[in-house]
Amino acid sequence: MATPMRPSQFTEVEYAQNKRATLKRLSAYFINEKGKLFSMFLIVIVGSLSGIFAPSYQSEAVDIITQSGGDLSHSIIIMLSLYLLQSLCQLIQGLIGAHLGQNIVKRLREELFSRIIDLPVKYLDTHSHGDLMSRMTNDIENISINASRALIFLFSGLLSIIGTASIMLWYCWQLALLSFSSVLLTLGVSHFLAKKVLKHSREQQELMGKLNGNIEEMISGYRTVVAYNHQKISVDKFCRTSDKLTEAGIKTELYSGVMGPLINGISNIGFVIIAAFGGYFAIKGIISIGVISAFIVYVKQFSRPINELGQIYGQLQSAVAGAERVFAIIDRTIEDKSGEELQKLEEPSITLEEVNFSYVPQKKILKDFNLKIEPGQKIALVGSTGSGKTTVANLLLRFYDADTGTISINSQNLKNVARQSLRQNIAIVLQDTILFSDTIYNNLLYANEKATAEDIAKALDSSHCREFIERLPLGLQTVLEKGGTNLSHGQRQLLSIARAFIADPKILILDEATSSVDTRTEKNIQSAMQKIMQNRTSIVIAHRLSTVRDADLIVVLDKGQIVEQGKHSQLLEQRGKYYQLYMSQFAGFAT
Repeated sequence: MATPMRPSQFTEVEYAQNKRATLKRLSAYFINEKGKLFSMFLIVIVGSLSGIFAPSYQSEAVDIITQSGGDLSHSIIIMLSLYLLQSLCQLIQGLIGAHLGQNIVKRLREELFSRIIDLPVKYLDTHSHGDLMSRMTNDIENISINASRALIFLFSGLLSIIGTASIMLWYCWQLALLSFSSVLLTLGVSHFLAKKVLKHSREQQELMGKLNGNIEEMISGYRTVVAYNHQKISVDKFCRTSDKLTEAGIKTELYSGVMGPLINGISNIGFVIIAAFGGYFAIKGIISIGVISAFIVYVKQFSRPINELGQIYGQLQSAVAGAERVFAIIDRTIEDKSGEELQKLEEPSITLEEVNFSYVPQKKILKDFNLKIEPGQKIALVGSTGSGKTTVANLLLRFYDADTGTISINSQNLKNVARQSLRQNIAIVLQDTILFSDTIYNNLLYANEKATAEDIAKALDSSHCREFIERLPLGLQTVLEKGGTNLSHGQRQLLSIARAFIADPKILILDEATSSVDTRTEKNIQSAMQKIMQNRTSIVIAHRLSTVRDADLIVVLDKGQIVEQGKHSQLLEQRGKYYQLYMSQFAGFAT
């Protein structure tokens, strides 16, 4: 009679905050596929009607057998044809639904990726990357799986319920009402048990997460656990959580296990009611034996979509909640691309005047910051963590804009310059090396697609990459794994520097560019830097002061302000902040 619901169906449903608006917007994507949508609805109607009318010919065939006899072929052929047509329609609607869902997902995925790629750096810095990935993958897939499936079922299910109920009432309203009562009893029992399963299933999931966290924490901190003789305490803690998890698991399995037999029992009682009262009505001449056989099919056909409506409703809610999260990103304001072109840079100078900046309001990172970088000058920004060194680079590239003050290149205010034009003239090598899952050759071309073989060869020599690349089986055509993990950290950093060389910028920013290379490699890079920095305005951000001794100007930052500036020897003589930093690295003082 009613189909028992599986334990896995009792998962917590996630709801959208603005369900109506999100559903309306999501519907627009379906309407744009109106050809497939119309075809699917037409197929659903034909399939549902086939399923509704097929049992009536079964009834007719049974009456022919049990009564005076006659030709069965007509009824059987039509009944078989209707069931085959129903199966064919279900197959076709599944195929159309799959195409419909994937087309919608394709549009959503492309819109979402196009928006993410143009989001301001500030947004990506202040939002979880895992959450963005989840919206691109899980939420999009959730819409794909659930939205089209729920749409098909809601239409076909409602059509089946209305059509089946109508034909049952037409055949025998008394028997129909008795059948409906048994279905309602099944639904009541299902709802009661479902709440119990959901409660204990939720508790089981929470305890499982707690137990996994306990295991991960113990394994990662195993040396500490052993060193402090915490083994017994760890075991006791684990066993307490494990006991609660076992108890919750037993209750979940108990209620979900009872559900199937109980619902089947009610279903069987329902069949007995149909048989008993149907037989009585048949004796009284109200209905025929064939109608009783048809009713058995109709009751099952009527109860199945009703019993599954809760599941489908939950799937639709999850799809709408996923769509809401996707639309939240699509609706984000993209990075402003307007502005004028940066004037041609031959010998660029950089000026920061009275610059104030904060990532978080009321917490200034730069305070009344003033700095003048002359054309072709190599300056070094040094200071303790959080002093504002990297922030200067972020402002120069307009990843962020200053709260107040002016930043200019050759007297051209950067706030008026288009970000794309600005970044075409500046190359940056970050402390966290970013390489893409592609060949080494294409990773180098990322800086300049028009680079020639000669440009690449020169960059490889300057960055000392040639030696280790030639040792690779495929050389420049070696495909890097995700993040370049098939290379050492130092090799990845050298490639990142080579990529900056290929960009051939007028302004070069090196943010801790040599922090992950050994002393020998660092010396090689230093010699290469002397060449690449010729006739360029360069900014070197470094913790390792050995990399900045030869800078034209060393600027010492502390708490967002310049506290010292000068050459290496001058700053050591002053015995100030720079002297303290230098001695902490080279004289064995604490860092």
